[in-house]
Amino acid sequence: MYQNSAVSRIRSIFSRFRRNNITPKVGDDFTTHLQGVNGGFLEVGNLDCFDYAIKNLSSDSPIVEIGSFTGLSTNLINYYRRQHGKTNVVFNCDRWEPPAAGRIAHSEFTFSEMFAFAESTYRRNVEMFSRDNLPHTIREWSDDFFALWRKGAETKDIWGRTVRLGGPISFCFIDGNHSYAFAKRDFDNTDEFLEPGGFVLFDDSGDGTIWECGKIAIEVKQNPRYEVVSSNPNYLFRKLR
Repeated sequence: MYQNSAVSRIRSIFSRFRRNNITPKVGDDFTTHLQGVNGGFLEVGNLDCFDYAIKNLSSDSPIVEIGSFTGLSTNLINYYRRQHGKTNVVFNCDRWEPPAAGRIAHSEFTFSEMFAFAESTYRRNVEMFSRDNLPHTIREWSDDFFALWRKGAETKDIWGRTVRLGGPISFCFIDGNHSYAFAKRDFDNTDEFLEPGGFVLFDDSGDGTIWECGKIAIEVKQNPRYEVVSSNPNYLFRKLR
C-alpha cells in the first residue's frame, strides 16, 4: 500500500510538471520506497537537483542542510552521496519547536506533541537510512548554526558527538523558514561560506511559488556571481566566484 501511495504521489507531481513542459526523472526504486516509509515533504524535481549537485561537487567540503523535519531530504542527500562515492560530511540543523501552543485544530494532539514526535521520527529515520554516515545534526535555528560555523565553534550534535564547525561549504540545501527575511539570511550566511563551484538549492522556489523564499531565487538569478543550473521547478544555483 505504501509503495502504491508513493507512486501515485509522484505521478501526480509528474503530471503537473508535464503541463509545465518539465520532464524530471522520478529517482529509482530506493527513492520511491523511501518516500513511502519516510514521512516528509518532497518536490520530486529535487531528486535530480540532489543527484546533479552531489555528483558534481568540486571538493570534499561539507554539505549543509537547513531544516531537517523527519529526515527525508537528509536521507536522500546521503543516498546520492553514497551512490557517487563522495566522502563529504553532512551537517544540518533544526530545533523542531512548535509554531504555536495548544491543540491542533479539533484533534486531541498538541503542537508540542506533534513536533516532539517529528524529532523522534527524524532520529529513527536517519539512524536507519543514513546509518553508514550519520549527519552531524545541530539542534539550533539556522542563524545560530551559522554563528557557530562562523566562529569555528566546537559543539555536540544530537547524538552527543563532539564536532567542530566551520570552513567552506560545497553544497547547501535551504529548506528552513520560508519567509523572505529568514530565507534571505540563510542565503547570505550560505554565500559567506559557499566555495566557488559550490551549489545551493532553494526548496519551494519554483516560478509562481506562493512562498516568499521564491523571491530570493529571483534575486540570485540576477547575481553575476551565480548561474542557474536547473529549475526543476526549484532553483539550483552554482557559485561562479
